[in-house]
Amino acid sequence: MNAQLQPTGSAYFIQKSLEKPVSHTLSVLVDNEPGVLARVIGLFSGRGYNIESLTVSETEHQSHLSRITIVTRGTPHIIDQIRHQLERIVPVHRVVDLSIRAAELGQEKPLERELALVKVCGTGEERMEALRLAEAFRASVIDANTEHFIFEITGRVSKIEQFIAIMQPLGLVEVCRTGVAAMNRGPQGM
Repeated sequence: MNAQLQPTGSAYFIQKSLEKPVSHTLSVLVDNEPGVLARVIGLFSGRGYNIESLTVSETEHQSHLSRITIVTRGTPHIIDQIRHQLERIVPVHRVVDLSIRAAELGQEKPLERELALVKVCGTGEERMEALRLAEAFRASVIDANTEHFIFEITGRVSKIEQFIAIMQPLGLVEVCRTGVAAMNRGPQGM
């Protein structure tokens, strides 16, 4: 008997892709009607794709259109598959990969911002340090008493992550984040 395994029709012999998964920001223009978000999200969960960030809001009131911004990770092939599958959902008007569009425009990435509310409890030196650092990060105090602060901070995801990490040892209690809102630079729309 031959001890070597010969490739057969089995999927176990399919060569793994050498492409590395990268993060992409997708912008999806949809009808603002019940069930649309569930259908879009169902596409991701049904195929085992992860959503790292999700924001949605009506952006064109007269047309009743909403914009869904999704940050996901995958190989270029997977991202292309996701985009094509999203385009097939009936209430979807347009799907734009903002990451690819930014590259086409000669930019590193699209403009991305996130809002976070960060609750920090502390007294004495830790309290003063939290206030000092919040000022350095341009975070606003939106609620405070003698036991806690709630900061509002807006910026790039990396800035939000860094602020949260710095507040951790100073008494971080709770974080609430909006998810990424994004668009490309330049005069053209989506």
